[in-house]
Amino acid sequence: MFFFRALMIYFITSFFRKSSDTPATSSPNNSGIVGTRLPATNLFSDGMLIDLYVYLSESENSVNFSDSSSLAWYKENLKYGDWTSGDNSDGIFTHSISFPASEHLRNNGSIYIHVYVVKSGYNPDPNNKNKMFSKKYTASTSAQLNKYRKKRYKRTSNLLTGHTELTEEEIMKAETMKVETISYWHPNLTINIIHDFTQWTRGSVPPPVDEYVEFTAAGDGYKPILFLNTYWNLNREYVPVNESTQMLNLSLTFQPLTLFRWQMYAAQSMKQKWAGAGILDQLNRGDEDDEDQDTMKEMFLETSPYLLGLTAVVTILHSVFEMLAFKNDVQFWNNRKSLEGLSVRSVFFNVFQSLIVLLYVLDNETNFVIKLSCFVGLIIELWKITKVMDVSINYEKRILGIPLLTFKDRGTYVHSNTRVYDEMAFKYLGMAFFPLLGGYCIYSLFYHEHKGWYSFVLSMLYGFLLTFGFIMMTPQLFINYKLKSVAHLPWRMLTYKALNTFIDDIFAFIIKMPTMYRLGCLRDDVIFFIFLYQRYIYPIDPSRLNEFGFSKDLEEEAKVKKEGSSSTNPSNSLEQKKNQ
Repeated sequence: MFFFRALMIYFITSFFRKSSDTPATSSPNNSGIVGTRLPATNLFSDGMLIDLYVYLSESENSVNFSDSSSLAWYKENLKYGDWTSGDNSDGIFTHSISFPASEHLRNNGSIYIHVYVVKSGYNPDPNNKNKMFSKKYTASTSAQLNKYRKKRYKRTSNLLTGHTELTEEEIMKAETMKVETISYWHPNLTINIIHDFTQWTRGSVPPPVDEYVEFTAAGDGYKPILFLNTYWNLNREYVPVNESTQMLNLSLTFQPLTLFRWQMYAAQSMKQKWAGAGILDQLNRGDEDDEDQDTMKEMFLETSPYLLGLTAVVTILHSVFEMLAFKNDVQFWNNRKSLEGLSVRSVFFNVFQSLIVLLYVLDNETNFVIKLSCFVGLIIELWKITKVMDVSINYEKRILGIPLLTFKDRGTYVHSNTRVYDEMAFKYLGMAFFPLLGGYCIYSLFYHEHKGWYSFVLSMLYGFLLTFGFIMMTPQLFINYKLKSVAHLPWRMLTYKALNTFIDDIFAFIIKMPTMYRLGCLRDDVIFFIFLYQRYIYPIDPSRLNEFGFSKDLEEEAKVKKEGSSSTNPSNSLEQKKNQ
């Protein structure tokens, strides 16, 4: 996501540069003669005195100027491009108001803000008798203040006691609807006026900038851009507006903004517009995207620029290592000829784990991308079974007319010590695994709420695997210990996954994450360091095949044969004599 936004900002910046360097274009005038379309200049000069008018209205397109209560803020004699005024000498002015929530707003209605910046001494009301009105020197913008979000209802309760933390209203809505659209309110809004004197040309302004630049009728001038900035409003700070809401608070901030910083906000607004109106809204749940946005914003606010730069680099590396690990994992199992030293039971457990994860995300209505990735992961794990066992179709045994699959251990696994050590490892593992599973089951049953027994089983198994799933890596450690060798392991894949684990460690301490997730990153590091220690203390068996079906002995034999064939070749001998 970070990389995507960086690309968006780069493209928009490129558009700006192109537009500023674009020569004057030609267009036909009223007489049919092709004329020259000249670049436009900003109608507001640097340091010009301006007045600010802010109105609140329940109408999206109009303002009742005669109603004095609709005027939320009036600030006169401001300077365009002033960066030193304000309470803190930073060009920022603030104003706070409180107003009663109307019946229309309490019943899921909308309220809009209308902002006008005019030349000092002028008025945005065309019918005002005390001050002059000038359309040329009136810049305006408007936006909806409240935000509609979808709230999902689930009927959950403790399966033993029947107790639930849901209110009676939430229980009633959970029985009649799954999703409800609710109006939310945020008490902060920033009004940015863009300080810029780029010579834009009408018809050559790239999107989305063309949505903000307003030209005069002649096209020789444009008004300054007004931008209502809500980017730093975190979604958890929004409060619902309902029948019990009596008063609403609003803190307004007026602040100048450079063109470069506004480009970044424009890129974000364009991305949100695409996500809200197109296919991205169907692939991603809005609430999950909001949580990701909050996480990223908090990272920007609380993390140093150096760590942010490091985060951008490691994000790209994480994606590269993930693809390389997937490629080498598939290549390892596809080329594997012998199962000596590998835990076959761990492959079956990985299938079970992938199935539980897929069923869990389906039960919790996660977005389509995560569902697809979990499904592909399950298919890969099922494919691995065909590499560790002989799978065949038994047409003699059927269930409901469907022939059954038969599984048979391969000879390289049966006639080796690996099978004995694998069974021994899982025997010892069961002594710790099943008591932990029973304890976690009791804990989840007593202290968590669930939609039903099916959801309870899935969430319990998913939580248990997330917490204690790392112990399924210990059978391979035990087999390595018994065989006194690690040459049978897919070290390339393990290396890429270990690098990703270290990258996850960085993310875990930069971004706010649950403590269990951070402990999960730590436990994976410990397992990999044990693998490294085993690689250090156990010598490499030159006769053992690696993940590509080769061994050191085979390579030496091939080298000897190649040298022997070259020495018996007369042309090679003659060439050697010539060289001498």
